[in-house]
Amino acid sequence: MPISVSRPHHQARPAAAIAELKAREVLERIQVPVWVFDIDRRRVHWANAAALKVWSAPSLEELCARDMGRDMSASVAARLAQYQADFISHDALFNEQWTLYPGGKPVSLHVHYSGHRLPDGRMAMLCEGLPVQSPSPESLRSVEALLHTPMMIALYRLDGQPLYRNPAARASVRSLDEPLQERFADPAALGRLRHAIDAQGHATLTMAVRAANGERWHEVSAHRRLDAVTGEAALLVSEVDVTPLKQSEARALFLSEHDPLTGLPNRNLAQRHFHLLAEQVQRCTEARPLQAAVILIDLDRFKDVNDSWGHAAGDELLVEVAQRLGASVRRGDMVARFGGDEFLILLSAPEVRSEIERIHPRLRAALAAPFEIGGVRTHVSATVGASVYPEDGEAFETLLQHADLAMYQGKAGGRDALSFYQRGLSDRLRARTQLEEELRQAIARREFIVYYQPRMGVQPGEVVGAEALVRWRHPQRGLVLPGEFIPLCEEVGLMRDLGRQVFEQAARQQAAWIAEGHRLKLSVNLSPREFEDPALLPDLERTLAATGCPPQAIELEITESMLIDEGDQPLRMLQGMRALGLSIALDDFGMGYSNLAYLQRFPFSTLKIDRSLVQAPPHERPLAEAIVALCRAMKLRPVAEGVENACQHQWLLAQGVRDFQGYLFARPMPVLEFEAMLNGCRSLTPEPASPAP
Repeated sequence: MPISVSRPHHQARPAAAIAELKAREVLERIQVPVWVFDIDRRRVHWANAAALKVWSAPSLEELCARDMGRDMSASVAARLAQYQADFISHDALFNEQWTLYPGGKPVSLHVHYSGHRLPDGRMAMLCEGLPVQSPSPESLRSVEALLHTPMMIALYRLDGQPLYRNPAARASVRSLDEPLQERFADPAALGRLRHAIDAQGHATLTMAVRAANGERWHEVSAHRRLDAVTGEAALLVSEVDVTPLKQSEARALFLSEHDPLTGLPNRNLAQRHFHLLAEQVQRCTEARPLQAAVILIDLDRFKDVNDSWGHAAGDELLVEVAQRLGASVRRGDMVARFGGDEFLILLSAPEVRSEIERIHPRLRAALAAPFEIGGVRTHVSATVGASVYPEDGEAFETLLQHADLAMYQGKAGGRDALSFYQRGLSDRLRARTQLEEELRQAIARREFIVYYQPRMGVQPGEVVGAEALVRWRHPQRGLVLPGEFIPLCEEVGLMRDLGRQVFEQAARQQAAWIAEGHRLKLSVNLSPREFEDPALLPDLERTLAATGCPPQAIELEITESMLIDEGDQPLRMLQGMRALGLSIALDDFGMGYSNLAYLQRFPFSTLKIDRSLVQAPPHERPLAEAIVALCRAMKLRPVAEGVENACQHQWLLAQGVRDFQGYLFARPMPVLEFEAMLNGCRSLTPEPASPAP
């Protein structure tokens, strides 16, 4: 029957007090040190005289007042918590060698531990100690090491049943009686460990274990030994938790194979995946054909997002794009990121081109939905290039290069498109690369000149204005028309520099003509890239001041596509131009959106009717007539472009149009020829003319 003991001052009922006194009298006569330790409060609850001597305590009150937790190590505290839990759940008994430090002096005892309920119901520990007879220093220190070491050390029978665990091992297991085979999560790994032990007597292996705090990775060393108690064969197992190292290795491996921003596979992992696809294709048969494809995706105008809202917004957009692309492909397809704004898709199918053409609309639809980035709504599109294995190449790098060529072909064709690799693209790319380099040098050397196409009035030979049109005076090829180089300048970011040169030449020439007494309205085209440039307005203002050109003499031409923006940036830009004194013309009206709301919202002064409407057959002319009527109602000046014959001219005059451009009057001409025309040295009498090449 358990003995209940308490502090001397405890007031109990008479019968219980008599039993208490008798128990204490018995324990007091025992020469073995006996004490009760309150695990929760880290204090001795009661001790007999022999225990007081061991603890070097002058009285029970003094011993009970000592705070044993003040200098207690974490490993001892953890061990006591284990004892308490085992006393509560298993009514356990323990025999261990402990070293006490009363007054800082070590006292080694063989201690028998058992659970003991205190009067308030809490579980304490009844300790019975026997001095260790002539212990060796090595023995004492080894016991202390086993207690305090974080290494988990356990002894198992050969059938896996536990014989001993040090405190660290005890804290790691899920239950006291857990056998070795339930300790390890991978039975195959345990089998390899046992096989190595049978062959060599020892083994070391990094293994996944089921620990009290979840699945962990431990470096496990096992040796065949004899049990010092029974003499039977046993396994001595030591374990070190290497989970942080394993996690670091896993993280390093993940980062070596994945993009850290989006979490998608990177180029290295994509290349390995391609080799697996290639092996599958090589194993296919005529009855079950298979092809693989490398698909390169490049976001259109992604640089504008970074420039407008910063790289953090650009990163946010890339993460969202990665998620949408991943949701648009099949389960077995791989979506990877190559860095920047380039993504890759690897897939296989019996008819892979058809599969790509089926997936592409889903990709476009996924990206067409607006993106909410930093509270701002924006839109992106993507140009896609694809190459097919083994038809377009066998090496991954070759197919990637060919997909890249196809993608550039798509960008040259207007972006937001799918292009497949075709033979000859390499030659075209080399020519494009050479042209780009020549353009950069041409801008640096100022090889671009301005031609002028007259804008004619109602009176014969009356020149009311001109449109400035750029030409490239190539040192070897001669004069190059803008259709050959403007799209590339837009794509590679050269339009800002080119546009500034054209505007500067035109403004300087207009200032000279005004000084000679000519009163003309000179129009200069703006590209979409220039219109989006925040530095455009200050650059225009500086150029006008430097050339001495009155801003009222310059008209800037923009197209409707440059106004498609849900924000107010286009309006602010146009208002800024008007504030400088410049007038604004809406070019190519009648094509594309032809949004009438633009005419009310934006400060236009001129509307240029697209040449396709001017040259339309008679039954399609009502649209042009309606545009002229609209100009009258909104007090806009209509200008007809592309007038090529007298019939068109007469019809436009009948509609009330008073400004004309077209080959009927003159083609674009160099400045000296234009000045000769202004000075009356050249006639501009209307006459039929064939279109220029």
